[in-house]
Amino acid sequence: MYIADLHIHSRYSRATSRECTPVSLDMWARRKGIHLAGTGDFTHPEWRKELKECLKPAEDGLYVLKEDQAVKDNITPDLFAPRFVVTGEISTIYKKNGKVRKVHSLIILPGLEQAEKVSAKLENIGNLHSDGRPILGLDCRDLAEIILDICPEAVYVPAHIWTPHFSLFGAFSGFDTLEECFEDMSPYIHALETGLSSDPPMNWRISALDRYQLISNSDAHSPAKLGREASILDCEMSYSGLERALQTGEGLYGTIEFFPEEGKYHFDGHRKCGLCIKPSETEKYGGICPVCGRRITIGVFHRVEELADREEGYVPENPPVFESLMPLEEVIGSAMGKTPASRSVERKYMEMIERLGPEFHILRTVPEEDIERHFGNLIAEGIRRLRNGRVELVPGFDGEYGKVKLFKPYELQALDGQTDFFSLIGDVSAEEKEEAAAVPEKQKETGKEEKRREFVLNREQQEAVASISRYTAVIAGPGTGKTATLAARVLYLMETRRVKPSEITAVTFTNRAASELRERIGRELGKRASLGNMTVGTFHSICMELMRKSKVKFFLADEEEALEIAAEASQRTGTGIDPHRLRSLVSYVKSQDRTGDESMWEAFDEKGEALKVAGAEYSRIMEERGLWDFDDILINTLMLMEEGALSAGSFSYLLVDEFQDINPLQYRLIKMWNRKGRELFLIGDPDQSIYGFRGSDPQCFKKAAEDFKEMKIIRLRENYRSTPSVINAALKVINGNPGEERALNASCEKEDCPVRLVKAAGHMGEAIFTAKEINAMAGGIGMLDAQHVMESRDRKKVRSFDDIAVLCRTRRQGELVEKCLRQEGIPYIAAGREAFLRHEKVKGTIAFMEYLDDPENLHAMKRALSFIWGLEDSTASRRVIDEASDRYASVFRRKRADKFMEMWMKETDSEKTEEMIRLRNMAVFYESCGAFLKELLTGVESDLRRAGGRDIKAGAVRIMTLHGAKGLEFPAVIIPGVREGLIPLKREGSAVDTAEERRLFYVGMTRAEEELILVSGGEESEFVSDIKDGLLTREKAPGGKKPPQGEQMSFL
Repeated sequence: MYIADLHIHSRYSRATSRECTPVSLDMWARRKGIHLAGTGDFTHPEWRKELKECLKPAEDGLYVLKEDQAVKDNITPDLFAPRFVVTGEISTIYKKNGKVRKVHSLIILPGLEQAEKVSAKLENIGNLHSDGRPILGLDCRDLAEIILDICPEAVYVPAHIWTPHFSLFGAFSGFDTLEECFEDMSPYIHALETGLSSDPPMNWRISALDRYQLISNSDAHSPAKLGREASILDCEMSYSGLERALQTGEGLYGTIEFFPEEGKYHFDGHRKCGLCIKPSETEKYGGICPVCGRRITIGVFHRVEELADREEGYVPENPPVFESLMPLEEVIGSAMGKTPASRSVERKYMEMIERLGPEFHILRTVPEEDIERHFGNLIAEGIRRLRNGRVELVPGFDGEYGKVKLFKPYELQALDGQTDFFSLIGDVSAEEKEEAAAVPEKQKETGKEEKRREFVLNREQQEAVASISRYTAVIAGPGTGKTATLAARVLYLMETRRVKPSEITAVTFTNRAASELRERIGRELGKRASLGNMTVGTFHSICMELMRKSKVKFFLADEEEALEIAAEASQRTGTGIDPHRLRSLVSYVKSQDRTGDESMWEAFDEKGEALKVAGAEYSRIMEERGLWDFDDILINTLMLMEEGALSAGSFSYLLVDEFQDINPLQYRLIKMWNRKGRELFLIGDPDQSIYGFRGSDPQCFKKAAEDFKEMKIIRLRENYRSTPSVINAALKVINGNPGEERALNASCEKEDCPVRLVKAAGHMGEAIFTAKEINAMAGGIGMLDAQHVMESRDRKKVRSFDDIAVLCRTRRQGELVEKCLRQEGIPYIAAGREAFLRHEKVKGTIAFMEYLDDPENLHAMKRALSFIWGLEDSTASRRVIDEASDRYASVFRRKRADKFMEMWMKETDSEKTEEMIRLRNMAVFYESCGAFLKELLTGVESDLRRAGGRDIKAGAVRIMTLHGAKGLEFPAVIIPGVREGLIPLKREGSAVDTAEERRLFYVGMTRAEEELILVSGGEESEFVSDIKDGLLTREKAPGGKKPPQGEQMSFL
């Protein structure tokens, strides 16, 4: 028979002791009398490396400390060498069934080799380097499947199943049944860790747990805390023996328990107010603290009461043995009238270990007379009382540890040696607590499920959808159901007016918006009808499809290649113009549909002549190489349509989304497509026109009304997205622009809270606060975080990571935020066209994919040869790329994009190239290589996404620019950089378009559904002054001080 403690942590976990090393864990296991200890933290690469260096194989699947590593002293018992088994804890935070779930799981593996394999898979999903207990935005059901697929012999144990914040049955973020959590993986779960605030009798009250093995462990964060709880095993000392005991109960003799009352979440209560109450009293007060009016923290006992289907005191037949103990230091401290941490208690503890043996031996089996003979009657009496259960229990609550008392103060004043005195004292019962003060009125319930509004239209939306006007313009403010109205309009045309899908074209601003529109319409149609040949896409994708149908061949220079050519043009002409500026201005001139107007160049600045020369050289190089840039696609489509060389397309019913962001070139295309059409439907919002640098004009609706005299104009003002505070604050900002007073009506029933303006210390301070705040929004990603957060955020809704977006004015800001999220271990997805796409291997990979997609694209072939193989075009070099093409052609057609990338990275020896890793992390979003390539070539900023890891099952925070956030919405939005010089953005040598910057900030603010946080690391933005104080709360970001770490008591 032996004692096992399987749930512990290394020094690589947060809030753990530096002493959590293999050597110290071995030493304290011997002092405690623990024969088998978990390694903890197997997912952390540095800890695995340390384990390999310090441990050697012992029995099947177990390890032992190498002889030259063990501590040799006169205190630590040397009766046995503790064994280690590979274990680790994984924290998962995700949304399921409409609720944020936070669950911890204990994983037990048969060896370090299996730990490597499991970790390699999990590395694709989240950050394993920042915390020994990694945080993954992954469903527990999926985590179980991943682990058991890789290692069928693994044991998956839901950890401390009753802890309020992070557990299977936790009051705040858990489930009511194991099956709800694990679904079809439920049959593979056989053991449950009861945790420190519950004991077997509490768990026996739930009949659904009868079939599971109940085990106990310490969850120690320092070596001296080992064995606070443990399991007693009567089986072979091997992994197979352990697995059998945990999976079947064969060999699981019993458990050593903490007194559940000593756990810090046993009773209900509110620590700040000193309120500790029973579940019945919590019900009486409606869950609200009668002292301060805030939410009461629900304890384990309350949660057990909620799920129990048996009365308190129920005992099953042949129950497993369990013993309730307290640490020896606490017994000694009680007997000496000292705190357990005092020097005198520590000395006495070491003396007892040296003379009597390990701690569990002393507490459980050493004869009391031997203890009395060597260490006096008070310590002996304390252990006698502990063994007999004669203790006074003061329950823990709301993060406050409970207390186990062995003596009354007056008893310690009795003369030493009066042992008969103690025999006269009966069992001590806990004192009854006084009833709390009068209860305030029960507060309004929140968190109701919002009703789905898709295709449930208000009067103005119905008017827009059913319009039969030749020209209809819908001015749709943020959150007013623009996409739903557009989708409903298509459905109305198809189902009510019986328009053929092939006669309908819907133009969207992004590829993602096109996909979303198709999905919405298809979802509503179901099996009633098909979208058929309806055209849905961006201007560029529609033009490219028209070219394809008419067999017009062209080669596209993506944005990165266009920048290369701009740099070459600048160099050839000796003008020294920045390539980004030249490329941007060339695009602007083309978008204005004025390429032949030389005066356009002179209007920019004093370098007008140089710009004109460099721009002409850019165009000449493009033509020389037979390439088009994005603008050329539209220009040439117009030209070929005017010449009758292109298919006329299907433009009888033309719908244009985000009309406010079109430029003159696109407007000319609209008029061309609509020339023989029947109806034109435009929808957008002038106040969300944010692409002036690309030629868009907020006056576009006014221009359209002048061109189409009989145009019907409809305004949508009912906002179904945001709370009143968000809407009113945003309106204050946008009304600073010229024009009539804007109006939006808040029509959602979400709980309202003011917009927050947080003052931080500089750029990095903004990013650090953002990461810490996301931690808080998710309810804390560690148990100590959670305890601190529950107080600081009061009753604000707990968010899943994918509820949260960080919207930045510049990409540099996004990089800082990304760095801080990585440090916090928070999963994220970054959006935008990033600098890594200009890396040679990345450009070469994209070119190779283009060549695989179209073997006639010789330009792509040459680029791939140059960037990947460093070769010029020749007969010999073509053999090289053709051999590679033969190997990868079927892979490109049949495999997912990320699988293609993994194979290709191995082929090109770029598995450790950071830029290629980032490209692979973009590929995870695409089912096919063709879809990935299309996005790389034609996707706008919000189309391009990159995961923080290789797997996207995890829920993740979104990081994007304010421009990239257009058209999206999130329950919680953080905007860092709301300071002078950044919002509005002021660049040296460039005029500030304050009106457009104000519109951009308005767009960012109105992405928020419920919670909006503005962060300023300097002088506040001038736009903030427009927001009245009643709509805005000001606060300061926490400084260098860390949040309270909490004291870790024994037997947690």
